[in-house]
Amino acid sequence: MTASLADFRNETRTWLEDQLAGPFKALRGLNNHVDAIDERREWERALGRARLSCIGWPAEHGGRDASIAEQVVFAEEYARAHAPSRIGHIGIELAGPTIIAYGNDDQKARHLPGIANGDAIWCQGYSEPNAGSDLANVRTRARLEGDKWIVDGQKIWTSMGSISDWIFVVARSEEGSKGPKGLSFLLMRVDQPGVTVRPIRQMTGESEFAEVFFDGAVADARDLIGRPGDGWAVAMGLLGFERGISTLVQQMHFQTEMDQLIAAAKASGRGSDPLLRQRIADAWIGLSIMRFNALRMLSDAGNPQLDEAALTSKLYWSRWHRDLGDLAMDVLGIGGEIGGDDYRYEGLVHSHLMSRSDTIYAGSSQIQRNIIAERGLGLPREPRGDL
Repeated sequence: MTASLADFRNETRTWLEDQLAGPFKALRGLNNHVDAIDERREWERALGRARLSCIGWPAEHGGRDASIAEQVVFAEEYARAHAPSRIGHIGIELAGPTIIAYGNDDQKARHLPGIANGDAIWCQGYSEPNAGSDLANVRTRARLEGDKWIVDGQKIWTSMGSISDWIFVVARSEEGSKGPKGLSFLLMRVDQPGVTVRPIRQMTGESEFAEVFFDGAVADARDLIGRPGDGWAVAMGLLGFERGISTLVQQMHFQTEMDQLIAAAKASGRGSDPLLRQRIADAWIGLSIMRFNALRMLSDAGNPQLDEAALTSKLYWSRWHRDLGDLAMDVLGIGGEIGGDDYRYEGLVHSHLMSRSDTIYAGSSQIQRNIIAERGLGLPREPRGDL
């Protein structure tokens, strides 16, 4: 812990406490992405003004050129302060880094400031109906007419689709192409005549994601990232950012849930049950392993084994969080079955219900095992005849 890192920790802790005890007091502890949207937008703008929104970005694009250590410190303090979940995280962690890595100077100048200062909220247009976990099975189509791409199709499970200003879309732009070939990566405004967004109600009682329909929707030709047909490479590059520092931010929220679970076990007296105590201890050990593994992967970005180590991350945390949700319900007992107004669920019950989707989104557990086998272990896609 260097002096400069300690100073940054103090700066971050002080700013968060001042804001969450003052103008944004009502947002403290808010972990869903659908409530108090106007206030959440103001929170994103406040982070931008303090240059705490995207600290890992280059300073020229609104960041701080923060080191991995500084980003870890920020994640720790953000979670410790019970700051609200970020509605701008897809722009900050996915769209922005992708534009920085693959976009041209004009795209960077037009899009990065809005993401960094909190004015533009983004969502992701990847998943489609009937495609399952096969991301390359894209049916949404785009055709170039003059200086516009005309887009027709449908995306689903679009997180924050109903509150976003922009969406990045993978669309099939070459007639007759199949699989990962012939795809293009487009940046599109959500608020336009050819786009219809329909929220999907979840079993938590909220509508965090939506289905998005494109019927002659328009993307400017200048908002194509890369060249026509390069969409798969860009899309895969974007998913690499999803396994970065954002995983550590997520783990800090897991720690908050772990603390809540332990407090609930003590309050109810169920902490004296030796079987529940052992399960709680196992969950704590699992979270510690998860954190150490994340820090190991982040400690040396030049390590050629980084990607292979990261392949296990999603499978591990999704299964751990699902089991934590089950444990939380056993700790809460019958009280955990009581919902609020309009069948809304909060706290640990909300976490339990949301955890059921963890092993599906961002690549199902079955797909993750295939990836580990093929890319990590070098196993063949098809079994040999003599096996």
